[in-house]
Formats: sequence, C-alpha cells, structure tokens
Amino acid sequence: MASVSLRKLEKSYGTLRIVKGVDLEIADGEFVVFVGPSGCGKSTTLRMVAGLESITDGEIRIGETLVNRLPPRERDIAMVFQDYALYPHKTVRENMGFSLKVHGVPAAEAEGRISEAAEMLGIGHLLERRPGQLSGGQRQRVAMGRAIVRRPKVFLFDEPLSNLDAKLRGQVRTEIKRLHQQIGTTIIYVTHDQVEAMTLADRIVILKGGDIEQVGTPDEVYNRPQSVFVGGFVGSPAMNFARARVEAGCLSFADGNRLALSSVRAGRETNLEGRDVIVGIRPEHFGAIADPAAAISARVQVVEPLGSDTLVHFSVGGDVLTARMPPETRPEPGAEIRIGVDPSKIHLFDAASERVIN
Repeated sequence: MASVSLRKLEKSYGTLRIVKGVDLEIADGEFVVFVGPSGCGKSTTLRMVAGLESITDGEIRIGETLVNRLPPRERDIAMVFQDYALYPHKTVRENMGFSLKVHGVPAAEAEGRISEAAEMLGIGHLLERRPGQLSGGQRQRVAMGRAIVRRPKVFLFDEPLSNLDAKLRGQVRTEIKRLHQQIGTTIIYVTHDQVEAMTLADRIVILKGGDIEQVGTPDEVYNRPQSVFVGGFVGSPAMNFARARVEAGCLSFADGNRLALSSVRAGRETNLEGRDVIVGIRPEHFGAIADPAAAISARVQVVEPLGSDTLVHFSVGGDVLTARMPPETRPEPGAEIRIGVDPSKIHLFDAASERVIN
C-alpha cells in the first residue's frame, strides 16, 4: 500500500488545458473518488497516475517515489477499466493469472493468489469459463480479481460500473466497498455517478473544467457545499436554487416571498444588505410549517408519488423547486400551497461568483 501525491498536475493538448494544476494528497489506504461531469479531467488525471497519459507539468508520487517518467508496469498499480479488457480466448483462471505469469511468480503462489481472490469475489466456480460465458457483473468481478492478485500499492478504477444495469451496479458497488474493507489498499476511483461517489468514498474530489471544486468527506460535500456547482451536483434530487435579494434583513424573492435572514444565518456576522444571493435548499429540508415566518407560498407544478415519499415540484420567484414530502402528501397541480423551510439548512451563495457565503 502507498500514499499518492499530485502536485500542480497539469495536462494540455496544444493550447487546450484539460487538467489545470491539481494539488491532492491521498493517504495510504484511503478510498478517494474523482467525480464530475464529462470533460472535467477526472479520467485524464487517473490515466496520468497510471502512466497511460504523459503529464504536461507537475509531479506524481506513489509513496516516496516520483513516477513522472516511470512506465505503467514499474508504478506498482493495477487498473480496472470500464470495458473489462479480458482476453476472450483465455479462461477466468488464465485471465486472472496472466500478469503473475508475465512477472515470473511461481505457479504454486500464483494459484494461491487466484483462489484467494476468486473466493473473495464469489467467482471460484467460474474459473474454467471464458469471458463470453459470463454476465457483465461476473466479467467485472474477473477484472477486479485480475487486479487483486497483483497485490499492487494502488488500485485505479476508471468508471468500472458504467456498462452494467442498475441492479448489477448496486451489487458490484457493494463488492467494491467490501473489497476495500478487506484489503485496505489505496483506491482512486473515477465516476460520473454521484451516488457511487457518496456510497464508496472516504473522500470525494469534485472536478469542474480541470480544476478541483471541492474535496471532502461525503457528509462534508453534501451538507457544506462550497459552490452552487457542488450543491447541484451532489444529491438526488439535486439541491434547489432560487435567486433573492437581501432587503431589510430578509431574503426577498421576485414573487414577494420573504424569509428572515436572522433565522437563516444565526450566529453569522456578514453584512449582506442589498446583496443579490442564490438560496440553496435541499428537497428534504422543506416540510410542515413549524414557524409561519419560515414558510413560503408556492404554486404546485408537478407531483411525483414514489411510494416511500412524494416529490412535489413548485415555483417560487420564477424558479422551479422540488420538495421531498411524506408519501401521503398529494397536492393538486396548480394549487397554491404554503410550505415550511428549515432555515438552519439553507445555504447562501454569492450571485456573481456562485461561491458559498460563510
């Protein structure tokens, strides 16, 4: 196992900068997930760590070793790809043991490693089959097993679940989490799926346009987003946003709704009078009216019963927001309703920079 250090890491193709000076320290044994929209630089960063992409500037260290110029085979990493990358003519056993054979691991030791990994992943009964005889989930387990037998310092996962259906994604995600708990090896995992990031990560690295937008535990990025981008990217349904102006100590919305700023920003000293802000509220932080001063009027647009709860979409000040309500809550579309807000859970962002106001 080993730590991974990225220092001022950059990647450019001509004048196009893909990764823009990323600084990140990953602890030995940590599970770190890179997440962000397509084109944000997450897979490019992972491929630079793997040695599959050259770096334009900066440093990559695995443990104490500077690996900038080391080829992939000398970095002591193992990578699991989106498309499995299995040899179709080899059995599961042969696929898992191929790298051990190349590196001259004695046959008896190799067989022990293969059996141990196969048992860990529940694929011991598949060792004599070929990839074409396996389901997508089984093939992904084989790809993981092939990485495990190498006993690398660092595992790299590049969107490994994107080819699986929803049920299999959940199953294999659980296997990956359990795998990390058992072996404790450092893992860097890339995904565009924020649910994977939230359920798997010790820390999440949220990337936007080649820059790190925020790094934190799942709880930190969910409960204390540092920007509108992070608040809207993490969470399903996403955080709601509505524009408002601070007037006479209140958040004033375009349709006349007002919320007392003192209840929103208890204990904060920043003077925001006359300032345009973006108000962020998660769907689950709407609810029954506990305080008439912490409630807003809204017009219902769409109601989505989900069994365990109901999503109510409504308009406030020209913005459409979503509330997660109890399952029995079924207002009629077009109805005017009053809905409570938990003021302690409201986030304020600067309207120009879209960064959090502390």
